[in-house]
Amino acid sequence: MLEKFLDKTSFESYEDFMENFHVNVPENFNFGYDVVDEWAAIEPDKPALLWTNDRGEKIQFTFADIKRESDKTASFFQSLGIGRGDMVMLILKRHYQFWFSIIALHKLGATVIPATHLLTEKDIIYRCKMAGIKAIVATGDKIVVDHIQKAMPDCPTVKALISTGPIVPEGWYDFNKSIDEAKPFVRPEQVNINDDISLLYFTSGTTGEPKMVAHDFTYPLGHIITGSFWHNLNEKSLHLTLADTGWGKAVWGKLYGQWLAGANVFVYDFEKFEPVDVLHMIHNYGITSFCAPPTVFRFLIREDLSKFDLSTLKYCTIAGEALNPSVYEEWLKLTGIKLMEGFGQTETTLTIATYPWIEPKPGSMGKKGPQYDIDLIAPDGRPVEDGEQGEIVVRTHGKKQLGLFKEYLHDPELTHEAYHDDIYHTGDVAWRDEDGYFWFVGRTDDVIKSSGYRIGPFEVESALMTHPAVVECAITGVPDEIRGQVVKATIVLAKDYLEYEKEKLVKEIQDHVKHVTAPYKYPRIVEFVEELPKTISGKIRRVAIRDNKAGK
Repeated sequence: MLEKFLDKTSFESYEDFMENFHVNVPENFNFGYDVVDEWAAIEPDKPALLWTNDRGEKIQFTFADIKRESDKTASFFQSLGIGRGDMVMLILKRHYQFWFSIIALHKLGATVIPATHLLTEKDIIYRCKMAGIKAIVATGDKIVVDHIQKAMPDCPTVKALISTGPIVPEGWYDFNKSIDEAKPFVRPEQVNINDDISLLYFTSGTTGEPKMVAHDFTYPLGHIITGSFWHNLNEKSLHLTLADTGWGKAVWGKLYGQWLAGANVFVYDFEKFEPVDVLHMIHNYGITSFCAPPTVFRFLIREDLSKFDLSTLKYCTIAGEALNPSVYEEWLKLTGIKLMEGFGQTETTLTIATYPWIEPKPGSMGKKGPQYDIDLIAPDGRPVEDGEQGEIVVRTHGKKQLGLFKEYLHDPELTHEAYHDDIYHTGDVAWRDEDGYFWFVGRTDDVIKSSGYRIGPFEVESALMTHPAVVECAITGVPDEIRGQVVKATIVLAKDYLEYEKEKLVKEIQDHVKHVTAPYKYPRIVEFVEELPKTISGKIRRVAIRDNKAGK
């Protein structure tokens, strides 16, 4: 499959990769026809999706199965009047109907809006009004159905509601019954052009309302690097990315790059996350490749791994937030597997990563890849030197690079603010060492300026995470008359430390940070909380912590 899109599919070194990686983008590319249906034609029995759930059900779908079911789904959607450019929201958790639906919508040239089941009535109304959503396909869970039903009086653009069950309210279509009764699918005469919008994500920013990130139909090809050269997948791989289909990480790790690589995607459909269940999945199904955010690995290393056979697991990648070196070291000690970090945004595909040819440096995001011209710039726009902090930017040289978003839909001002003068501004700050490795510092708004020092939240958080009392933490800046700002640590404690004398524990944690990192970075203010405020996608809302006067 890769030969269709790459001049060269294997590389001997990072330098070879940087020099010779190039994606050939076909005219009017469509992932449904050009990848899924192509696999179904050349290897119909090839495993595509191994789905299981917390009730013990299991289905192995082949590419022939995915083609058949996505065609039936596309035919059903056609009968509802859904076609090129129409906006359809999918709230499907980890149900296999998500894969049927997203491929079907690609085949119709429609726009897919993946969404989380955690959306409330208010969230649904906002999305429907902003995007002009025409149909919603949702899991038939009572709480999800109720939120959608309550939102409908304020969502006049929505013409069809579709449920995968078990609850199918009156006036809704039964997804499973409807696709089984659908007429044979007839491919539209004009499906899409490359510039059409195929995917729309509402980014859950840490401030303000979510932005609408629009990607064109070439976006899946931007994930060739993700699947084949970061996850390091091949046609024998069984890959698990732990992500709900409502998040951007799902198409990063459970669809595009994986199927372009010919891998079998493993899906565990569960209601409540239990770390031990992930270990059972690896043990029971022989998973070979695993990707998850650092938080998951922090939980996994607290389990007794000796109870599980993890011998099939050969490769682990990590993304979603910066990786604390202590987690890297412990996972390596327990499993012998190095965690290969990657960095990107909803607006991009993978931009910086630890690729197979380079040795990971614990705590580093890795090196830039060949798909984007990555640079670090100072506030005045000049490129920074090695060792100096700067904002991560993408230089586009007059042409949108493959995988980069098209626009913030209906918001030209916001688009121009982030993407102008041939530079896309990520809003993330990092520094680069002399070997070309990038080290995450924090969001531009989160960098703390204290007594002339610039302190990145992540480096202090990494130091805190090496103390056994700390399960989760967030570092923010607090205004100070003398220093400008001082460092504040908001900490979720481990169970064993909940009864400790707090003043003594604060002093112990402060001294620990002074010994692990530069003493001037230690938190002068420490607050213990039961949980950290987070966005709907799980990102720590430092703005909420800054606005909270407690502990100041």
